[in-house]
Amino acid sequence: MARVIDEFRRGWQGSSQPSLPLAIGFAVFCLALSTASRWGLAQIRPDVFFTPYFPAVMLATMFGGYRIGILTALAAGVLGVTVNFGDATADSARIVLLAIYWAVCGVAIWGVEHYRAIAAHQRQISKRLIEEEEYRKLVVDELQHRLKNKTSTVHAVLHQVLADQPQVWASVDRRIRALSATDDLIARLDGRGCDIRDLLRSELEPYGHVRFNLNGDALFLPAKLAVSLALMFHELATNASKYGAFASVRGFLQVSWLVSDGRLSITWDETEGQPVENVGKPGFGTKLLNSALRAFDGKTEISYLRTGVHAIMQCRIPAD
Repeated sequence: MARVIDEFRRGWQGSSQPSLPLAIGFAVFCLALSTASRWGLAQIRPDVFFTPYFPAVMLATMFGGYRIGILTALAAGVLGVTVNFGDATADSARIVLLAIYWAVCGVAIWGVEHYRAIAAHQRQISKRLIEEEEYRKLVVDELQHRLKNKTSTVHAVLHQVLADQPQVWASVDRRIRALSATDDLIARLDGRGCDIRDLLRSELEPYGHVRFNLNGDALFLPAKLAVSLALMFHELATNASKYGAFASVRGFLQVSWLVSDGRLSITWDETEGQPVENVGKPGFGTKLLNSALRAFDGKTEISYLRTGVHAIMQCRIPAD
């Protein structure tokens, strides 16, 4: 019984063609219900011969296909002519009504079968797209796994090469870890990118969630832009922990962003930090901040104030 119910469910949903006995049984059931409805109508209007059978033909065609629909229409016509629930007898008028009934049923069966074919085609497309999506996810997961392994390998090799240069290694180590953390964040969203708020939190929360405030609407960053901004946020946060707001007990960071006409503007504002007195020669971090957004038609303006760094980052948001 459970197998029959499952076959009926799949046939009704259109995921598979029902067996011939089940399709015929369903058509007979529909004809029986329509005949019972016709008997009820005959108590009020005994000259209704074919109208109650239209739903049976439609449902039988939807479930079993046009062949079952044609058989149901023929059987319904025979029932309408031969079965009487009153004193009326078959006459020429009923034969004419039978011809009209079969003509209308033919149009209805064609329409139902047409849409069944469209639905079947759409299901095939949907199935193929689901399979392609599953395959793509498998490939992306494998590529992400290999990228993570390569990042770990590069990290280990650089550690060995720079073992006698701890200051250089410390600088490289932090940047590789920041890149890895950003890749993990983007990977969790299937490689499409990440939200700017999540990106900032992942970089700033190690310094304490009460030390900073984020102000801006929800904004989804494409993957390439997210990686560039992640590196910039890491540089700014590292400088803030050494010389700026995070190096002071009362220091505080305000990050706000705004999107206008497809361009993103981010303001990094440190307050109550240590005084910035001497600015040395531009290092790798400064060069990174000045050049990271050029690929997005952007620029970075940095001001070294008494209370910390004030930076404005502007760029175009990629259409993808």
